[in-house]
Amino acid sequence: MPVVSLKEIVDRSFAGRYGVPAINVFNDLTLEAVLAGAVAAQSPVIVQTSVKTVKSIGVEVLGALWRAETRDIPVPVALHLDHCPDRAVVTACLENGWNSVLFDASELPVEENQRQTVEVVAEARRYGAHVEGEIESITGVEDGHGSDEESARQTLDVQLRFLEATGVDVFAPAIGNAHGSYKTAPVLDAQRISDIVVRHPVPIALHGGSGLSDDQFRDLIARGCAKVNISTALKELYMGSTLAFLEEAREAGKWDPPSLFRSVRGDVIDMTIGYAETFGSAGKAW
Repeated sequence: MPVVSLKEIVDRSFAGRYGVPAINVFNDLTLEAVLAGAVAAQSPVIVQTSVKTVKSIGVEVLGALWRAETRDIPVPVALHLDHCPDRAVVTACLENGWNSVLFDASELPVEENQRQTVEVVAEARRYGAHVEGEIESITGVEDGHGSDEESARQTLDVQLRFLEATGVDVFAPAIGNAHGSYKTAPVLDAQRISDIVVRHPVPIALHGGSGLSDDQFRDLIARGCAKVNISTALKELYMGSTLAFLEEAREAGKWDPPSLFRSVRGDVIDMTIGYAETFGSAGKAW
């Protein structure tokens, strides 16, 4: 199956009340392994890249890797630019094959955020792409973006006006979730999701998914979280898996990089399958 639009993926998951893993990759191995995990689970998947990853690898190289890895992929996949406040990076990614973006102007006043988001939506449409919107910063710093200070939460009326004015395809409200590893169990305001969805049925993106319990995931997905972001969990798995393998290699005195890559790849595949099963997207490929 060729690459499909973000909207096609999240509209189906929103209607079916299951969640689709949206996993932030950061190199060729994690890209290939996340896609392989989605194929093994027969699940749609949203591959995400941070601005930091785009700049580190290069937009053209990363776009070429994506096209090569998905040329004959048998499950629905989309490529999403995560948390990008830089309009120039948004444009470069749209030009190089990303078919959705999170234009993150949450640090701006809502009115200016809304004005610029309208422009980004119009730009994305010219590429047949879709847009995720956000008006409240998600607590936590990830890949150099964000703040550890929780932003003020907007009223439901402000959120609804933003949704109506911009026409974003996915919306990411703050509900007490946070990027990075949770230091204590988060207290989530799940009712905010239900209130938005009742008044304006739009697929919701759940940020800060790494570290939530299975019960929390299932409750939020049932309320309308159709896209579930995972970033920190993959980073921790990748580094931990690499460290464990290298410690064993040192003990054995055997240094074989391809064996390292196979071992880490297998762990990333298993992680992707696990999230697809937890979120209910396993077996939902079309």
